[in-house]
Amino acid sequence: MRHFRYAAVVGLGVMLAGGVIAGEVQTSAGVMQISPVATGFEEPWALAFLPDGAVLVTERAGQLTLLRGETRQVIAGLPEVFARGQGGLLDVLVPRDFAQSREIWLSLAAPVKGGAATAVGRGHLSQDETRLEDFRLMFTAEGYRGGRHFGARLVEAPDGTLFLTTGDRGTGPAGMAAQQAAKAAGKIIHLNRDGRPATSLPGWQPGVYSLGHRNVQGAELAPDGRLLTVEHGARGGDEVNAVQPGRNYGWPVISYGVNYDDSPIGEGTRKEGMEQPLHYWDPSIAPSGLMIYSGALVPDWTGDLFTGSLNSGFLSRLDPDRPAGTGFAEERIAAEETGRLRDVAEGPDGAIWFLSVENGALYRMAP
Repeated sequence: MRHFRYAAVVGLGVMLAGGVIAGEVQTSAGVMQISPVATGFEEPWALAFLPDGAVLVTERAGQLTLLRGETRQVIAGLPEVFARGQGGLLDVLVPRDFAQSREIWLSLAAPVKGGAATAVGRGHLSQDETRLEDFRLMFTAEGYRGGRHFGARLVEAPDGTLFLTTGDRGTGPAGMAAQQAAKAAGKIIHLNRDGRPATSLPGWQPGVYSLGHRNVQGAELAPDGRLLTVEHGARGGDEVNAVQPGRNYGWPVISYGVNYDDSPIGEGTRKEGMEQPLHYWDPSIAPSGLMIYSGALVPDWTGDLFTGSLNSGFLSRLDPDRPAGTGFAEERIAAEETGRLRDVAEGPDGAIWFLSVENGALYRMAP
Protein backbone atom coordinates (compact mmCIF):
# COMPACT_ATOMS: atom_id res chain seq x y z
CA MET A 1 0.00 0.00 0.00
CA ARG A 2 1.27 3.45 -0.85
CA HIS A 3 1.14 6.13 1.82
CA PHE A 4 0.28 9.69 0.85
CA ARG A 5 1.03 12.77 2.88
CA TYR A 6 -0.67 16.10 2.25
CA ALA A 7 -0.08 19.79 2.91
CA ALA A 8 -2.89 22.30 3.24
CA VAL A 9 -2.02 25.53 1.43
CA VAL A 10 -2.76 28.69 3.43
CA GLY A 11 -2.02 32.01 1.71
CA LEU A 12 1.65 32.12 0.75
CA GLY A 13 2.67 29.69 3.47
CA VAL A 14 1.89 26.05 4.19
CA MET A 15 0.66 24.05 7.13
CA LEU A 16 2.22 20.62 6.67
CA ALA A 17 0.49 17.39 7.65
CA GLY A 18 2.34 15.07 9.98
CA GLY A 19 4.84 17.72 11.07
CA VAL A 20 6.73 17.70 7.76
CA ILE A 21 9.11 20.65 7.52
CA ALA A 22 9.25 22.63 4.29
CA GLY A 23 12.68 23.00 2.70
CA GLU A 24 14.30 26.26 1.63
CA VAL A 25 16.45 27.06 -1.38
CA GLN A 26 18.38 30.22 -2.23
CA THR A 27 17.57 31.64 -5.68
CA SER A 28 18.29 34.79 -7.68
CA ALA A 29 14.94 36.15 -6.42
CA GLY A 30 15.62 35.36 -2.77
CA VAL A 31 14.85 32.41 -0.53
CA MET A 32 12.08 30.11 -1.74
CA GLN A 33 10.18 27.61 0.39
CA ILE A 34 9.64 24.17 -1.15
CA SER A 35 6.70 22.39 0.50
CA PRO A 36 5.49 18.83 -0.14
CA VAL A 37 1.86 18.75 -1.25
CA ALA A 38 1.58 14.97 -1.65
CA THR A 39 4.09 12.12 -1.52
CA GLY A 40 3.97 8.40 -2.22
CA PHE A 41 3.56 8.48 -6.01
CA GLU A 42 5.16 5.87 -8.24
CA GLU A 43 6.79 7.59 -11.22
CA PRO A 44 4.49 10.62 -11.46
CA TRP A 45 4.44 12.06 -14.98
CA ALA A 46 2.15 15.10 -15.21
CA LEU A 47 -0.03 17.48 -13.22
CA ALA A 48 -2.93 19.75 -14.12
CA PHE A 49 -5.29 21.98 -12.16
CA LEU A 50 -9.07 21.99 -12.14
CA PRO A 51 -10.65 25.47 -12.12
CA ASP A 52 -11.26 25.29 -8.35
CA GLY A 53 -7.59 24.49 -7.61
CA ALA A 54 -7.82 20.71 -7.20
CA VAL A 55 -4.88 18.88 -8.77
CA LEU A 56 -4.77 15.89 -11.13
CA VAL A 57 -1.60 13.78 -11.18
CA THR A 58 -0.80 10.95 -13.60
CA GLU A 59 1.45 8.01 -12.79
CA ARG A 60 3.11 6.18 -15.64
CA ALA A 61 1.83 2.74 -14.62
CA GLY A 62 -1.70 3.90 -15.43
CA GLN A 63 -3.16 5.76 -12.45
CA LEU A 64 -4.84 9.18 -12.33
CA THR A 65 -5.29 10.77 -8.90
CA LEU A 66 -7.34 13.81 -7.88
CA LEU A 67 -5.98 15.77 -4.91
CA ARG A 68 -8.44 18.09 -3.19
CA GLY A 69 -7.44 19.53 0.16
CA GLU A 70 -6.40 16.59 2.30
CA THR A 71 -8.32 13.99 0.31
CA ARG A 72 -7.13 11.73 -2.49
CA GLN A 73 -9.36 10.10 -5.10
CA VAL A 74 -8.09 7.53 -7.60
CA ILE A 75 -10.05 8.07 -10.82
CA ALA A 76 -11.55 5.00 -12.53
CA GLY A 77 -12.47 4.58 -16.20
CA LEU A 78 -8.98 5.01 -17.67
CA PRO A 79 -7.77 3.37 -20.88
CA GLU A 80 -5.36 0.46 -21.12
CA VAL A 81 -1.77 1.66 -21.37
CA PHE A 82 1.53 0.22 -22.61
CA ALA A 83 3.52 0.67 -19.40
CA ARG A 84 6.94 -0.47 -20.58
CA GLY A 85 10.16 1.45 -21.08
CA GLN A 86 9.16 5.12 -21.26
CA GLY A 87 5.54 4.27 -22.10
CA GLY A 88 2.43 4.37 -19.96
CA LEU A 89 -0.09 6.97 -18.84
CA LEU A 90 1.57 10.29 -19.64
CA ASP A 91 0.14 13.82 -19.83
CA VAL A 92 -3.16 15.24 -18.54
CA LEU A 93 -4.91 18.37 -19.81
CA VAL A 94 -7.92 20.22 -18.36
CA PRO A 95 -9.47 22.38 -21.12
CA ARG A 96 -10.42 25.98 -20.39
CA ASP A 97 -14.11 25.11 -20.83
CA PHE A 98 -14.00 22.33 -18.22
CA ALA A 99 -16.79 23.92 -16.17
CA GLN A 100 -19.14 23.31 -19.12
CA SER A 101 -17.60 20.28 -20.86
CA ARG A 102 -16.08 18.38 -17.88
CA GLU A 103 -13.57 16.99 -20.39
CA ILE A 104 -10.26 15.54 -19.23
CA TRP A 105 -7.70 14.75 -21.94
CA LEU A 106 -4.98 12.13 -21.45
CA SER A 107 -2.01 11.17 -23.57
CA LEU A 108 -0.59 7.70 -23.33
CA ALA A 109 1.40 4.93 -24.89
CA ALA A 110 -1.37 2.75 -26.30
CA PRO A 111 -0.88 -0.96 -27.04
CA VAL A 112 -1.35 -1.62 -30.76
CA LYS A 113 -0.59 -4.48 -33.11
CA GLY A 114 3.17 -4.83 -33.34
CA GLY A 115 3.99 -2.65 -30.35
CA ALA A 116 2.80 0.68 -29.00
CA ALA A 117 1.78 4.11 -30.25
CA THR A 118 1.52 7.63 -28.88
CA ALA A 119 -2.19 8.35 -28.47
CA VAL A 120 -4.54 10.91 -26.98
CA GLY A 121 -8.11 10.58 -25.78
CA ARG A 122 -10.75 12.22 -23.65
CA GLY A 123 -13.36 11.38 -21.08
CA HIS A 124 -15.74 13.33 -18.87
CA LEU A 125 -15.10 13.62 -15.16
CA SER A 126 -18.15 12.34 -13.33
CA GLN A 127 -20.01 14.73 -11.03
CA ASP A 128 -18.82 12.79 -7.99
CA GLU A 129 -15.22 12.97 -9.33
CA THR A 130 -14.63 9.22 -9.11
CA ARG A 131 -14.29 8.23 -12.77
CA LEU A 132 -13.84 9.29 -16.37
CA GLU A 133 -17.02 8.51 -18.29
CA ASP A 134 -17.14 7.53 -21.96
CA PHE A 135 -13.36 7.69 -22.43
CA ARG A 136 -12.29 7.15 -26.03
CA LEU A 137 -9.13 7.62 -28.04
CA MET A 138 -9.28 10.59 -30.42
CA PHE A 139 -5.94 10.11 -32.20
CA THR A 140 -3.46 7.23 -32.38
CA ALA A 141 -0.11 7.48 -34.17
CA GLU A 142 1.45 4.59 -36.04
CA GLY A 143 2.85 1.81 -33.87
CA TYR A 144 6.47 0.86 -33.29
CA ARG A 145 8.23 -1.88 -31.37
CA GLY A 146 9.94 -0.93 -28.13
CA GLY A 147 9.24 1.64 -25.46
CA ARG A 148 11.23 4.75 -26.35
CA HIS A 149 10.41 8.38 -27.13
CA PHE A 150 6.65 8.73 -26.97
CA GLY A 151 6.67 12.53 -26.52
CA ALA A 152 3.01 12.99 -25.50
CA ARG A 153 2.77 16.51 -24.06
CA LEU A 154 -0.59 18.23 -24.53
CA VAL A 155 -1.31 21.95 -24.99
CA GLU A 156 -4.60 23.73 -25.64
CA ALA A 157 -4.27 26.37 -28.37
CA PRO A 158 -5.93 29.80 -28.01
CA ASP A 159 -8.80 28.66 -30.27
CA GLY A 160 -9.49 25.52 -28.21
CA THR A 161 -7.77 23.08 -30.56
CA LEU A 162 -5.07 20.80 -29.14
CA PHE A 163 -1.39 20.18 -29.79
CA LEU A 164 0.07 16.74 -29.12
CA THR A 165 3.83 16.19 -29.19
CA THR A 166 5.28 12.90 -30.38
CA GLY A 167 8.75 11.41 -30.19
CA ASP A 168 10.69 9.72 -32.97
CA ARG A 169 10.16 6.39 -31.12
CA GLY A 170 13.91 5.81 -31.11
CA THR A 171 14.13 5.52 -34.90
CA GLY A 172 16.82 8.20 -35.24
CA PRO A 173 19.56 8.98 -35.97
CA ALA A 174 19.84 5.96 -38.27
CA GLY A 175 16.18 6.17 -39.27
CA MET A 176 14.41 9.21 -40.69
CA ALA A 177 10.87 8.81 -39.36
CA ALA A 178 10.94 12.29 -37.82
CA GLN A 179 11.65 13.74 -41.27
CA GLN A 180 8.89 11.80 -43.04
CA ALA A 181 5.81 14.03 -43.27
CA ALA A 182 3.54 11.03 -43.84
CA LYS A 183 4.33 9.65 -40.38
CA ALA A 184 3.27 10.94 -36.97
CA ALA A 185 6.55 10.09 -35.20
CA GLY A 186 8.79 13.03 -34.32
CA LYS A 187 6.10 15.64 -34.94
CA ILE A 188 3.76 18.17 -33.40
CA ILE A 189 0.19 17.05 -34.12
CA HIS A 190 -2.65 19.59 -34.26
CA LEU A 191 -6.17 18.31 -33.56
CA ASN A 192 -9.70 19.59 -33.25
CA ARG A 193 -11.57 18.56 -30.13
CA ASP A 194 -13.47 15.93 -32.13
CA GLY A 195 -10.18 14.32 -33.19
CA ARG A 196 -10.18 15.65 -36.74
CA PRO A 197 -6.97 17.28 -38.02
CA ALA A 198 -6.84 20.99 -37.25
CA THR A 199 -3.94 21.54 -39.68
CA SER A 200 -3.58 20.16 -43.20
CA LEU A 201 -0.40 20.96 -45.12
CA PRO A 202 0.29 19.88 -48.73
CA GLY A 203 2.01 16.50 -48.86
CA TRP A 204 1.93 16.03 -45.09
CA GLN A 205 -0.20 13.64 -43.06
CA PRO A 206 -3.31 15.56 -41.97
CA GLY A 207 -2.77 16.92 -38.50
CA VAL A 208 1.03 17.15 -38.75
CA TYR A 209 1.95 20.70 -37.74
CA SER A 210 5.76 20.51 -37.68
CA LEU A 211 8.40 17.83 -38.11
CA GLY A 212 12.00 16.99 -37.21
CA HIS A 213 11.54 16.53 -33.45
CA ARG A 214 13.39 13.89 -31.41
CA ASN A 215 11.37 13.67 -28.19
CA VAL A 216 9.37 16.69 -27.03
CA GLN A 217 8.90 16.39 -23.26
CA GLY A 218 7.58 19.87 -22.48
CA ALA A 219 5.25 22.29 -24.28
CA GLU A 220 3.52 25.53 -23.38
CA LEU A 221 1.96 28.60 -24.96
CA ALA A 222 3.92 31.84 -24.66
CA PRO A 223 2.00 35.03 -23.79
CA ASP A 224 2.18 36.03 -27.47
CA GLY A 225 0.47 32.76 -28.49
CA ARG A 226 3.58 30.95 -29.77
CA LEU A 227 3.94 27.25 -29.00
CA LEU A 228 7.23 26.67 -27.18
CA THR A 229 8.67 23.20 -26.61
CA VAL A 230 11.60 21.51 -24.90
CA GLU A 231 12.94 18.32 -26.39
CA HIS A 232 15.65 15.80 -25.69
CA GLY A 233 18.74 15.58 -27.82
CA ALA A 234 21.01 12.58 -27.75
CA ARG A 235 24.34 13.23 -25.98
CA GLY A 236 23.96 17.00 -25.86
CA GLY A 237 21.62 18.98 -28.05
CA ASP A 238 18.52 19.31 -25.84
CA GLU A 239 16.51 22.20 -27.31
CA VAL A 240 13.95 24.91 -26.69
CA ASN A 241 12.02 25.58 -29.89
CA ALA A 242 9.39 28.07 -31.01
CA VAL A 243 7.18 25.86 -33.18
CA GLN A 244 5.47 27.19 -36.30
CA PRO A 245 3.33 25.29 -38.80
CA GLY A 246 5.12 23.72 -41.74
CA ARG A 247 8.59 24.12 -40.24
CA ASN A 248 11.32 21.49 -39.94
CA TYR A 249 13.23 21.36 -36.63
CA GLY A 250 16.06 19.25 -37.96
CA TRP A 251 16.24 15.90 -36.18
CA PRO A 252 18.16 13.77 -37.10
CA VAL A 253 19.74 15.81 -39.91
CA ILE A 254 21.07 18.59 -37.66
CA SER A 255 21.78 18.56 -33.94
CA TYR A 256 23.96 20.25 -31.32
CA GLY A 257 24.64 16.83 -29.80
CA VAL A 258 26.43 13.65 -30.75
CA ASN A 259 25.53 9.97 -30.57
CA TYR A 260 25.99 8.10 -27.31
CA ASP A 261 29.14 6.53 -28.81
CA ASP A 262 30.47 10.05 -29.57
CA SER A 263 30.01 9.65 -33.32
CA PRO A 264 28.56 12.68 -35.16
CA ILE A 265 24.87 13.02 -35.93
CA GLY A 266 23.66 14.00 -39.39
CA GLU A 267 25.19 16.96 -41.20
CA GLY A 268 26.17 19.31 -38.39
CA THR A 269 24.31 22.04 -36.53
CA ARG A 270 22.77 24.03 -39.39
CA LYS A 271 21.12 23.41 -42.72
CA GLU A 272 19.03 25.60 -44.99
CA GLY A 273 15.32 25.00 -44.52
CA MET A 274 15.75 23.74 -40.96
CA GLU A 275 15.05 25.80 -37.85
CA GLN A 276 17.50 26.80 -35.13
CA PRO A 277 16.54 26.38 -31.47
CA LEU A 278 15.94 29.35 -29.21
CA HIS A 279 18.19 27.67 -26.67
CA TYR A 280 20.16 24.43 -26.45
CA TRP A 281 21.96 22.48 -23.72
CA ASP A 282 25.29 20.74 -24.13
CA PRO A 283 25.76 18.57 -22.13
CA SER A 284 22.17 17.39 -21.92
CA ILE A 285 19.94 17.99 -18.91
CA ALA A 286 17.03 15.82 -20.20
CA PRO A 287 14.44 18.63 -19.90
CA SER A 288 10.89 17.69 -19.01
CA GLY A 289 7.81 19.82 -18.47
CA LEU A 290 7.63 23.48 -19.47
CA MET A 291 6.12 26.51 -17.77
CA ILE A 292 6.25 30.19 -18.69
CA TYR A 293 5.88 32.08 -15.43
CA SER A 294 3.42 34.96 -15.03
CA GLY A 295 5.38 36.63 -12.25
CA ALA A 296 2.41 36.49 -9.86
CA LEU A 297 4.47 35.86 -6.71
CA VAL A 298 7.97 36.54 -8.07
CA PRO A 299 7.89 39.58 -10.40
CA ASP A 300 11.62 39.21 -11.20
CA TRP A 301 10.80 35.96 -13.01
CA THR A 302 7.98 37.29 -15.21
CA GLY A 303 8.12 35.67 -18.65
CA ASP A 304 10.88 33.22 -17.71
CA LEU A 305 10.83 29.58 -18.81
CA PHE A 306 11.01 26.77 -16.26
CA THR A 307 11.75 23.14 -17.06
CA GLY A 308 12.81 20.18 -14.95
CA SER A 309 15.95 18.12 -15.40
CA LEU A 310 15.56 14.35 -15.46
CA ASN A 311 19.27 13.58 -15.25
CA SER A 312 20.82 16.27 -13.06
CA GLY A 313 18.39 17.08 -10.24
CA PHE A 314 17.48 20.73 -10.68
CA LEU A 315 14.80 23.12 -11.89
CA SER A 316 16.08 25.16 -14.83
CA ARG A 317 15.04 28.83 -15.15
CA LEU A 318 15.74 30.41 -18.54
CA ASP A 319 15.62 34.18 -18.93
CA PRO A 320 14.74 35.08 -22.55
CA ASP A 321 15.65 38.74 -21.88
CA ARG A 322 19.29 37.82 -21.22
CA PRO A 323 21.10 36.35 -24.24
CA ALA A 324 23.75 33.71 -23.61
CA GLY A 325 26.04 31.67 -25.82
CA THR A 326 23.54 28.83 -26.12
CA GLY A 327 20.42 31.01 -26.21
CA PHE A 328 19.18 32.26 -22.84
CA ALA A 329 20.83 32.87 -19.48
CA GLU A 330 20.12 29.98 -17.11
CA GLU A 331 19.71 29.60 -13.37
CA ARG A 332 19.74 26.10 -11.89
CA ILE A 333 17.65 25.76 -8.73
CA ALA A 334 18.73 22.64 -6.86
CA ALA A 335 17.52 21.22 -3.56
CA GLU A 336 16.75 17.85 -1.96
CA GLU A 337 13.27 18.07 -3.49
CA THR A 338 14.39 18.58 -7.11
CA GLY A 339 15.50 15.04 -7.98
CA ARG A 340 14.47 14.01 -11.51
CA LEU A 341 11.79 16.60 -12.22
CA ARG A 342 9.17 15.40 -14.70
CA ASP A 343 6.65 18.26 -14.83
CA VAL A 344 6.33 21.88 -13.72
CA ALA A 345 3.31 24.21 -13.72
CA GLU A 346 2.17 27.51 -12.28
CA GLY A 347 -0.63 26.98 -9.80
CA PRO A 348 -3.73 29.15 -9.44
CA ASP A 349 -2.00 30.57 -6.36
CA GLY A 350 0.94 31.85 -8.44
CA ALA A 351 3.34 29.32 -6.88
CA ILE A 352 5.56 26.99 -8.92
CA TRP A 353 4.44 23.36 -8.57
CA PHE A 354 6.58 20.44 -9.72
CA LEU A 355 6.71 16.64 -9.73
CA SER A 356 9.80 14.75 -8.61
CA VAL A 357 10.09 11.22 -9.96
CA GLU A 358 13.00 10.50 -7.62
CA ASN A 359 11.01 11.45 -4.52
CA GLY A 360 7.59 10.35 -5.82
CA ALA A 361 6.23 13.71 -4.71
CA LEU A 362 4.37 16.85 -5.72
CA TYR A 363 5.93 20.06 -4.41
CA ARG A 364 5.01 23.73 -4.25
CA MET A 365 7.67 26.47 -4.38
CA ALA A 366 6.98 30.05 -3.35
CA PRO A 367 8.68 32.96 -1.53
